[in-house]
Parts: sequence; structure tokens; C-alpha cells
Amino acid sequence: MTQLRERFGALLLDLDGTLYRGNVVVPGAPEALSGGSSAQTLMYVTNNASRSAVSVAEHLAGMGFTATEDDVVTSAQAAAHVLADRLPPGATVLVVGSDDLAAEIAHVGLRPVRRFDTQRPDAVVQGHSPQTAWPDLAEASFALRAGALWVAANTDATLPLERGLAPGNGAMVTALRAATDLEPVVAGKPCAPLLEDALTRAGTRSALVVGDRLDTDIDGAHCVGLESLLVLTGVSTLADLRKQPAGRLPSYVADSLDALNHPVAEVDPVDPEAGDVADTLADLLRGHPGRAIPVA
Repeated sequence: MTQLRERFGALLLDLDGTLYRGNVVVPGAPEALSGGSSAQTLMYVTNNASRSAVSVAEHLAGMGFTATEDDVVTSAQAAAHVLADRLPPGATVLVVGSDDLAAEIAHVGLRPVRRFDTQRPDAVVQGHSPQTAWPDLAEASFALRAGALWVAANTDATLPLERGLAPGNGAMVTALRAATDLEPVVAGKPCAPLLEDALTRAGTRSALVVGDRLDTDIDGAHCVGLESLLVLTGVSTLADLRKQPAGRLPSYVADSLDALNHPVAEVDPVDPEAGDVADTLADLLRGHPGRAIPVA
């Protein structure tokens, strides 16, 4: 019987909550990814804009994953591409985020700055950084109120760490929304730019989005017309599926990444209109350990 992963030419893998939580690897995740065909492309697709692709690849390798810089696609890269498509070369971009985010802005021919002053920035880019503070948000607010384009790398409200859920970039985006009454252009999941960058890099649209969040990974898959696997190792739970509209449910649900290496459970797809989707999935997961459960 065909393994779930063998149905696809590429896996678009989320990181935080799917492969690791902070500096702690999700148990069994490296082993689950190591058994696939060499012809299958693994793309590591992260909404976290705080680190470069090189740094992310080194982090993954240190945890036992096989990853190179070319396998990593970040929301910082996607945000930079969105800005480069909308601004002339050399335009100034006020950066709220890490130095690695600023480096991505420079890489596409734009000029990163940190302050709003007499030379008003053409745009603001906002990505996660643990060092972001009130003065950074104030500079961004001044620029946005003066008419700068606003691009957010992502809007994840939380960030899974080894100690629990911490505020994500979306929490900081919400602060600027409140201060400016504006809405950003979003580069990361669930919007299309990041996943489209990953598909271009993978060289195929025969891809499965794998992640732990309904609001980013699964909604992102729907946004670009791909199938998805929700793994219950991070943020979203079975109970959260009760609140998910029927048209935005994942294609499959599994307890862990190892379900990629097994055939999909031979059951009728779960129909959210036929009863409590969370209870039904819980029963099916118990009855088919290690397998992904199809969802209508």
C-alpha cells in the first residue's frame, strides 16, 4: 500500500511546533522524515522571520534533520520579495525585526533603516524578534501614519517554545494595528507569497503542506490549492477543529509526522456535517495508531 508521502513530489514542512519547539526537537520527527524517497523534495517553510536560512538550516541539522540553506524558505525572504515587487530599487524600508530580516531586505536591492526621520521610509517590514520593544513600534507607527507601505512577515499570534506558547509576531502586529488603524500586506502563511516561494523552489505543485496550526499551515494550503496534513504536536488541537469551517479543514489529521510513512487509514473521510468532528477523529486515531485520518 502507498505511504501518504509517496503521493506527493514535495513536502512543505512547517518548523515551530511541527519539527521542534524552541530548542527541543519533537520526538521522532527527524526519524520520520529520513525514510522517504531521495526523489522527494523536502522544503522547510517557516513563518518565523527572525533568522536567516543558513541559521535555520544549521539549527535543523543540529537536531538531526537533513537540511541545507537551499531547502529553507523563510517569511523574511517572502516579505523581501513582496517589497521588491512593489518598490523601486534603493527604496528605504524601516525594519521592525532582526538583523537577519534587514539582511534579506538589502539582498533584494532595498535599503533597510531603523528610524523614521526627515527621509521618510517608503515601507515598513515587520517580523518576529525577541528584542522588539516600544521604541521600535513607535518608529514604525510614525512611518505608517506618514503613508509607508506595511508588510508583515507573518501574523502568528503565538510562538511555540519549549516552555509553552509565547507571543508571536502577530501580537506585535496587533499593537501597530491598534496604533494606526491600518492593515498590513502579509507575506507568510496563511497568505500565498511564502508557500508560492516554496513551490517555485521545489519545482512542483505536487506538494503536501505539513504543519501544526489551522490558522497558518492549513489555511495557507487552502490559499494555494494544496492538500494538507495537520499534526497534533504543536498549537492546534482536535477541539480546535470544531471551530474550523468545513471548507478550511485539513486533508488529513495525524498524531505525529510518522504518519507520512504509512498508508492513510482505510476509513471513510470524516464528514464534519455528520457529527462532532473532534470526537470522531479522536476515536479513529485511537483505532488506527500511526495512521493519518482523511477528512472530507
